[in-house]
Amino acid sequence: TVWTDGLTSLDRYKGRCYGIEPVPGEENQFIAYVAYPLDLFEEGSVTNMFTSIVGNVFGFKALRALRLEDLRIPTAYVKTFQGPPHGIQVERDKLNKYGRPLLGCTIKPKLGLSAKNYG
Repeated sequence: TVWTDGLTSLDRYKGRCYGIEPVPGEENQFIAYVAYPLDLFEEGSVTNMFTSIVGNVFGFKALRALRLEDLRIPTAYVKTFQGPPHGIQVERDKLNKYGRPLLGCTIKPKLGLSAKNYG
C-alpha cells in the first residue's frame, strides 16, 4: 500500500454495501452487493483490482463462509488493461479456453488449501 495525501478522505474511498438479501432456502446466509470507487484501483492492473476486492478477506476468522458470485467492471476501467505481452490468443491456445474471461490467483495454504491436494 502506498500512502498519498490524496487518500485522506475515508468516506470517499471506502466500499459501500448497497444491498443485502437472504439466500433463498438458506438460513443465516445472505448475498451482499458491494461497490468500490474506481479511484481505489491502479489503472491497468488486474492484480491490484483483485487484491483490493478479495485480498485477505477470505481469511477473516469472523467469516464462516464467503464466495464471490459476480464481478462487474466498468468498461472505462476494462479499457486500461493491456493484456498479456504476447496476446490473448496465445494464452487461450495454451489453455484451450475460449469465449470466456481468463483469471488467475495465488493459492494460499492459510485459507485451507494445501499444496499436497492442489499442487
